[in-house]
Amino acid sequence: MDVQYAETGKTQRKLPLIAEHARRDHTFQFTSLAHLLDEEYLRGCYLSLNRNKAVGIDKVSWEEYGADLDRNLEKLVSRLKRKKYKPIPAKRVYIPKNEKETRPLGISALENKIVERGITRILESIYEQDFLDCSYGFRPKRSCHQALKRINDLIMFEPVNHIVEADIKGFFDNVDHEKLMDFIRIRIVDTTLLDLIEKFLKAGYVDDGLLVRTDLGTPQGSIVSPILANIFLHYVLDEWFEETVKRHVRGFCDLVRYADDFVCVVRYADDAEKIEQGLKNRFNKYSLEIHPTKSRRITFGCFEEENAKKQNRKPNTFDFLGITHFCGKSRRGKFKVGRKTSRKKFASKCKEMNKWLKVVRNKVKTKDWWKILAAKLRGHFQYYGVSDNYRSIYRFYRQTLRMVKKWLNRRSQKRKMSWKKFWEYLDHYPLPKPRITCKFYTMSDAQ
Repeated sequence: MDVQYAETGKTQRKLPLIAEHARRDHTFQFTSLAHLLDEEYLRGCYLSLNRNKAVGIDKVSWEEYGADLDRNLEKLVSRLKRKKYKPIPAKRVYIPKNEKETRPLGISALENKIVERGITRILESIYEQDFLDCSYGFRPKRSCHQALKRINDLIMFEPVNHIVEADIKGFFDNVDHEKLMDFIRIRIVDTTLLDLIEKFLKAGYVDDGLLVRTDLGTPQGSIVSPILANIFLHYVLDEWFEETVKRHVRGFCDLVRYADDFVCVVRYADDAEKIEQGLKNRFNKYSLEIHPTKSRRITFGCFEEENAKKQNRKPNTFDFLGITHFCGKSRRGKFKVGRKTSRKKFASKCKEMNKWLKVVRNKVKTKDWWKILAAKLRGHFQYYGVSDNYRSIYRFYRQTLRMVKKWLNRRSQKRKMSWKKFWEYLDHYPLPKPRITCKFYTMSDAQ
């Protein structure tokens, strides 16, 4: 009942009107938005949060905050109105990025999350009307599979002969706050909301007991970070590519972006070279750097295999969103884009699975972790089960079964389970089978 009540609240009714106004007039500036962060609206934001997420440095859980929700929200809104609200620094943790590197992540305090969710919804109602179709990351009704399908369609149906891959070096850690706020001021001139956003940017984090203030970057792991990153890249990359790059090339080119990961498809070699240099200059202008070793320009498309054979080399491939794209052939011998799970991601997922099985096998009863294993497999097939990638997901499935059998047999010194017994066990307690869940050739652009 609370969720339904929140969804029909005053602010919730105003957001579609704000969106419509933003859509009709792309030069309109919003002067009064902060007042939308009222108790009724923030209650809906609280109820929409994942109640099982880790707690921040305040150590307040979703349930604890909700035990006296009315009073807590009343006090929160009072501080917001008096401009006395101060975001709590995030708790920094490190998650594995690959075998050698870790990725920093900030865990926000619960009250931060409530306000962040409220700000995010307001910003989305405005900027979803401005964002271009080339952007897919962290947007409502948009997904990584749509971005992958778009790449497929561009290469298959447009005159594409070159790919420009670009990696922004440490994007989330190096976004310039002043430049980001300047971009937000293009649409929003409500000083109260602008000050609040700036407070979140500068809230900092606690790392190993030490408070670190932040002068650069968007808070990774926070709810508001993805929309802020999208706003920044909308002006720095998407609009620039659409309005400037496309006007100054002699052939076809286009852009597909998912958060800070993007690929440019180009027809002519000289255009590809110009775009590559243009990207470096553009990001340097905004105090960011295109990674020198992770960015490249390659030939790719329907003539790639033929050219590679003439030049006595292997055909080029490129990775995007964990999928390696290569030049393949259809059953009729015609060119098509082939796909497989990237070698790096495949190895990483196998290692993660093996590590988890090793730890869980003796800590939890088999019947309990078996359900989690099934969920992990379903999640893998859901993401990587895209057109033409059956072989990779089947390999992952077989590798997982081998690891499961190995760790089941290491639980004790009793007689080992043979493959025959293991297959019988799977008949009684089946695991999800690999299957293609996303078919690009039948998928519509809206899916």
